[in-house]
Amino acid sequence: MITSLESFFPLLLVLIGMGFLLKGVHWLLIGRFPEMGDERKFPRQLIVMGLSLFGVVIAVLVLPVGESSRNQLIGLVGLIVSGVIAFSSTTIIANLMAGLLLRITKPFRVGDFIRIGEYFGRVSERGLLDTEIQTATRELISLPNSYCIGHPVATILGSGTIISASLSLGYDLDHKRIEQLLVEAAQSCDLQEPFVHILQLGDFSVTYRVSGFLQETRHLITAQSLLHGCVLDTLHSHGVVIVSPTFMNQRRLEREERILPPHATVGKTSLSETTAAEDIAFDKAEKAKRVEDEKQQLAKEIAELESVIKTETDQDHKSSNLSVLEQKRERLKALETHDKSSEVETP
Repeated sequence: MITSLESFFPLLLVLIGMGFLLKGVHWLLIGRFPEMGDERKFPRQLIVMGLSLFGVVIAVLVLPVGESSRNQLIGLVGLIVSGVIAFSSTTIIANLMAGLLLRITKPFRVGDFIRIGEYFGRVSERGLLDTEIQTATRELISLPNSYCIGHPVATILGSGTIISASLSLGYDLDHKRIEQLLVEAAQSCDLQEPFVHILQLGDFSVTYRVSGFLQETRHLITAQSLLHGCVLDTLHSHGVVIVSPTFMNQRRLEREERILPPHATVGKTSLSETTAAEDIAFDKAEKAKRVEDEKQQLAKEIAELESVIKTETDQDHKSSNLSVLEQKRERLKALETHDKSSEVETP
């Protein structure tokens, strides 16, 4: 019996050693960063999985069995791994390749407003297997990268976008006057270069659309609401009734009575004076965008400092630049390590 137990001693040592090794590697790469983003966590998980397979192979090699039995066990392990990959590779590989394609084509970046199929929101995270967006109701939706590749992606540029509001008015109103009032409404809510289009001449009404350029896309939803409010205020203040000629009201009206608010007001409304719903709805996406912008700026500054240091001859200036360079590298490392951590603050 003692001889039999001694033959299993190498296997026991391998299992204990691999257990401690995997535990240490898992803590070193993943465990000590609980708030690490999925994008950075995925390759580290692959490393741990590879070490686990390596440990299984080593354990099989030290088993006290014959050469033929050992080869059969190794073949069985390979067969199991191949089967798992074969059954799961269709979805995993498709999403992985789609994620790589999205990195190459770059149809959007973190913080952008995008529309994919029926989903609309701001990109809060980009992973190798999925893309996470945050909706206007503060929900987080993870879309497989294969879905993002298989559906048209509409991206709102961070440099600005055009927002619009449509309404129908009767033929008894002069369209030139209406166009002037709609432009005035768009200007009152800080939209740049406003313009008006007549979309349709219907059987009972004319459909207008007023549009304007919004430079601060972060406040897209609030700006859209402000535009509708400014259209109401401007038209009501000038006595324009916004009801279709087919409007039917059961309340008896006098001949000259109009459907207007009792005190229609008009004035300039600024986004800075309004509580932006986007600050609450897209908090994660906004934080991710700030971190991404800071990482790009730090990488640019680090490259510039490295170039200056190479040509610097003054030792005092060189030492000062090296100190600044080290600080920027530490900051960049902290941002890359804690992509999702609330402890990393953007100065």
